[in-house]
Amino acid sequence: MRKRTPKIDIRPKHVLSACTVLCLVLILVSFRYGDKVSPVKTAVGSVVTPMQKGINTVGTYIAEKLDAFQSMKELLEKNAELEQKVADLTYENSILMQDKYELDGLRELYKVDQKYADYPKVAARVISKDTNSFYSVFTIDKGANDGIAVDMNVLAGNGLAGIVTEVGKNYAKVRSIIDDSSYVSGMFMKTSDTCDVKGDLELLDEGYIRIENISINAKIEDNYEVVTSHISDKYLQGILIGYVSHIETDSSNLSKVAYLKPVVDFEHLEEVLIITELKETLQKLDE
Repeated sequence: MRKRTPKIDIRPKHVLSACTVLCLVLILVSFRYGDKVSPVKTAVGSVVTPMQKGINTVGTYIAEKLDAFQSMKELLEKNAELEQKVADLTYENSILMQDKYELDGLRELYKVDQKYADYPKVAARVISKDTNSFYSVFTIDKGANDGIAVDMNVLAGNGLAGIVTEVGKNYAKVRSIIDDSSYVSGMFMKTSDTCDVKGDLELLDEGYIRIENISINAKIEDNYEVVTSHISDKYLQGILIGYVSHIETDSSNLSKVAYLKPVVDFEHLEEVLIITELKETLQKLDE
């Protein structure tokens, strides 16, 4: 029968005690026999010192990298905070600019309202338009529930923008004076000569629409004001349309034609005023 090898039980405290005793013995020996063990010290030093330098170098490098990493992390966090602040400030600035533009638009409407104070009016916001770059036909956010009706005159900027052509409960469509199908009976304010103001989207790229059927004897000049005439069946009298230019005799030599620069900016319409009285109704009241 095979005998078991007895198991040696070495406890950690015994190992610690032995290491402590060994260190004390080595200290005493180095102190007592310093001269004799100096070669050993030198040999050990020549091996240990480069290792210490290498370890110190590696430790310093790692410490520097850790510091750089920590600084980079802090910078990234700070950068993220600053980017958020910039985004918040940009948003706030855009809101303020939007409020400013809206206020400017309301001021312009107020001026128009005061200019035509004799007419009752309702303010409305433009909510959509046709696909071309100009507001030739556009939709507003007021309708029958707000007292809007077909053929009501629409103002913007400093004068006439168009006329209501379709009405729903909460919306209405407006055909502006620049639309190709638009005809407005106009009049030169200074001379009372009548004319027809015709929409022309192609010509509007140059900033103008057409004026036709001007009397050959009309004494008119560039920059004369053109307003809606008293003979118009839908447009109220005296609303500014624009200013005349490029006056010439037409091909028949029986009348004059010209260009008209509208007072309304038909590329940037946001708010309008609708005159809530119809020309037909006012004519009946006058009668």
